[in-house]
Amino acid sequence: MAKADLPPAPGTPVPALPPHFEKAVVATGLANPHNMMLGPDGHIWLTEQIAKRITRVDPRNGKITVAVEIADAVYSPDQQDGVLGLALHPDLLKGKGRDYVYVSLTYASGQGGEFPNRTAIRRYTYNAKTQKLVSPVDILKGLPSAHDHQSARLLFGPDQKLYYSIGDQGRNQLSYLCQPNQAQLLPTEAEVKAGNREHYMGKILRMNLDGSIPADNPTIHGVKSHVYAWGIRNTQGMVFSPTGKLFATDQGPNTDDELNLILPGRNYGWPNVAGRKDDAGYAYANYSAAKGGCKGDMDNAQNGLKPPEAVPVTRESQWSDPDFVEPLKTFFSVDNNFNFNNPVCADKNLYYICWPTIAPSSIAYYRGGKQGVPGWEHSLLITSLKRGVLYRVQLDPTGTLPLGNAEPLFRSANRYREVVVSPDGRTIYVATDTSHLGTTDTGNAAFKLDNPGSIIAFKYSRAK
Repeated sequence: MAKADLPPAPGTPVPALPPHFEKAVVATGLANPHNMMLGPDGHIWLTEQIAKRITRVDPRNGKITVAVEIADAVYSPDQQDGVLGLALHPDLLKGKGRDYVYVSLTYASGQGGEFPNRTAIRRYTYNAKTQKLVSPVDILKGLPSAHDHQSARLLFGPDQKLYYSIGDQGRNQLSYLCQPNQAQLLPTEAEVKAGNREHYMGKILRMNLDGSIPADNPTIHGVKSHVYAWGIRNTQGMVFSPTGKLFATDQGPNTDDELNLILPGRNYGWPNVAGRKDDAGYAYANYSAAKGGCKGDMDNAQNGLKPPEAVPVTRESQWSDPDFVEPLKTFFSVDNNFNFNNPVCADKNLYYICWPTIAPSSIAYYRGGKQGVPGWEHSLLITSLKRGVLYRVQLDPTGTLPLGNAEPLFRSANRYREVVVSPDGRTIYVATDTSHLGTTDTGNAAFKLDNPGSIIAFKYSRAK
């Protein structure tokens, strides 16, 4: 096991600011910013999950302007649906007639049942005079939706295609414990023709700008669909490098958050594998297949290592697929003897705060430059919901492989949701969650966040 994959000791100190950085709060009062981008107008564009709107923030003065309120979006309190993904067309405000903004949102399907909502990807047109988004067009509807693991990262590729991540919808855990996980199930040709998106769970999608299936999408198990890659759990971060490589983070269960290089038509293993295929710290316990039926109170084990006898378990080494791709890095890997019930986090049984995961929520590529931070060229910046830090992963000179340990930065009692970098590399903007738990400096649960619902700027000034 690589040294870089081992978790740091609980309470390992992380400075609030590295040398030559200053912190400034740009904006507050945001209703759970989810995705965020720097627009060609110099403003920060973001989705507000709870407020169900797209907002622009002027980083010079913090002025907030609402571009559109999306009345038909559905948000469930304390859940992961609402207004989520965001992508700006590269020609926005360039006078080419393509002033488009794309967003993903959950909506009521009208079908009721345990999963009454679906997800849509919608295109708006930006009116620069009124500073409003108008003329909504749904380019793809009927995508899966649940209260958990939406993922919902939406971005433009250098190939002028849209990429979108859909999580496994939280199946096989918590309130969806008895629902079968479908991250390994692929759509059939009949389902594709019928517009049935049920088996898009746990996938990364690739689509044309009108929502149709690109002709050069991979054919997987004999079927061409929107599916570009599969076997993911909860990919909330995706970014293209300057050379066109697609990097993505995936949240692990109790261990093994992942940094992946996404390749077309490849399988990333979930739920059969978490992290590397090493039989360490994880085994797949399939509660939906429990002998005698699944019961909602059965999930008293951790990572399938000690499940009830009625629940079938598959070790990572018992599963194989020629299309499987291991992660570039994990955060973090442990052995089967790891104590997931660390007494540091025993308060109110909040043991999950101490699990060796960071809950990666976004990823940005740091190019560097003359005004940027020396030594940071060709790095990945990854935000953590759990640790209240931003991790910097240095890449090799080709911008492909990670080098050494991830460096934790900008420690605070916050849940860092999203990160973007200014073009000159001198300012790193981070958006924070409105609520839920952070961590203290000693590693246990922080019940009060330092900067809830905010955009924070970490500004670098070169040493004199």
